[in-house]
Amino acid sequence: MSQKIKIALLAGGKSGEREVSLRGAVEVEKALDPNKYEICRYDPAHDMATLAADAPQLDAAFILLHGLMGEDGTVQGFLDLLGLPYQGAGVLGSALAMDKSLSKTIYRDNGLPTPDWRMAQGGSDNYSQLIKELGLPLVIKPLRQGSSIGMSIVRQAADLEAAMKLAFHHDREVMVEQYIQGREITVGVLGNDKLQALPLVEIIPGCEFAFFDYQAKYQTGASREICPAELSPEITSQAQEYGLRAHKALKLRGYSRSDMIVNEAGIFLLETNTIPGMTPTSLLPRAAAAAGLPFPALLDRLIELALQETGNRRQGTD
Repeated sequence: MSQKIKIALLAGGKSGEREVSLRGAVEVEKALDPNKYEICRYDPAHDMATLAADAPQLDAAFILLHGLMGEDGTVQGFLDLLGLPYQGAGVLGSALAMDKSLSKTIYRDNGLPTPDWRMAQGGSDNYSQLIKELGLPLVIKPLRQGSSIGMSIVRQAADLEAAMKLAFHHDREVMVEQYIQGREITVGVLGNDKLQALPLVEIIPGCEFAFFDYQAKYQTGASREICPAELSPEITSQAQEYGLRAHKALKLRGYSRSDMIVNEAGIFLLETNTIPGMTPTSLLPRAAAAAGLPFPALLDRLIELALQETGNRRQGTD
């Protein structure tokens, strides 16, 4: 029997998505074939020195961290210094995608439609100008948070200040985005040099939720997810093309998941996730399963893609 692949499973961390990360790690560890892999768990909140010491005996890392200090390029840079390959985007791609405003600028520069937006300044004197420029409703987002943490939809001017306060509690920079009414879809992409767009997933939050917020994402039964999404072949093809173009424009590798809104005016890109949720029922694994890659096979594929990148990353490319 061939030697097992030694995987450092990184989960936990210090972001507001710590619990999501830990829950995902349980599912990933359960799905990885124990005859093929030896799993070592590390929590970046306190295990980084141990990981550095163990790195020469490890073959690859599987990063299951969301938000700051995990999805933003910091851990990726640490692993690059250790010479330890990992699945997904490198330092540059992770940092670009994590910054919601910068990623939208890159979308726009690459001809990809995205809702108009402004960066907010602290102080209520700026808020009336934002409404004047973007109209209502508005979407208020901390610049570098995931899982809709700190996010609000503002439909009345009187609610804007409270939404800003909440967002600034989670980040020192806040993005204010034009609200686009429509159907919410997500497009997964898989691969390094040869990319595959996965089937679309449509997300339908329960009627008690104003949008796909943290509770709607993680509370069992709170939302419906339809895969493949029931959209025309033309819309499906265009959305997949946008997902591929966003992946390339943001200099990503391995996998990504881009969230979009579809309405009668077209398709609008919202943001791209470089470490999507990783449980069998998460959005990207669900799309992969519809494409013929059940959860254990998807994990195998991501680790295979990480190992393919060993040479490139040790030479300093992203």
